[in-house]
Amino acid sequence: MASDMSDVVVIENRWLDRAEIEALIAQGQPVRLTRCDLEEADLSRLALINWVFDRCVLKRANLIGAKLEGTTWESCRGPFADFTGVDLTEATMDGCDFNNANLRGATLTNASFARGKMTGANFAETRTLNCSFEEMLLADTRMPQFSFHKSRLVRLDFQNADLNRTDFRNAVFDGCSLRDAHLADCRFEGADLRGADLGGIRLMNAKQFKGATISRAQAGQLLAELGLKVQ
Repeated sequence: MASDMSDVVVIENRWLDRAEIEALIAQGQPVRLTRCDLEEADLSRLALINWVFDRCVLKRANLIGAKLEGTTWESCRGPFADFTGVDLTEATMDGCDFNNANLRGATLTNASFARGKMTGANFAETRTLNCSFEEMLLADTRMPQFSFHKSRLVRLDFQNADLNRTDFRNAVFDGCSLRDAHLADCRFEGADLRGADLGGIRLMNAKQFKGATISRAQAGQLLAELGLKVQ
């Protein structure tokens, strides 16, 4: 079913292929897809700027190189979706499940991710500026060299994530987990880690937290590796 509401084309409860998406693009109007099935759809290199995806299924969808600036993603499900090289500038993802998605080389300037799951997702080589994450399950993700500089990180679970060489300078951790995360060559100068679970971090690796603030309890946890107790 399609309707035109205030110049927005609304498509509901449809399975859509590439030809149908291209036809919608040709109309030159904003598009909102609600509860549409895009499983394994080929959307690569299409210009879907400012489109809204509401409760859509994108399992294994191919979005390689797509232009997704200003897009809104609400409660979508897209395990193994491929966002390689996409432009997600000023995009928002809220309540979505994109487990094992591939965002390698994506542009995430001013993008926002909240209240979702991206377990096992690949963020390698992404371009970031003012990118925000809040209440996200990011366990086992690949985020090497990601920048969280001066960010407030609220309820992010980085358990077992690859965060090697990531920039956490002056970041504030609030209810986060770095348990068993890979943190080689990370930068934590000025970071407030008192709101982070540092389980699995060994004292021999504590030097990478130079310049960061930790709590007495966290210091005791690190010293416990040597059999020492903090009174």
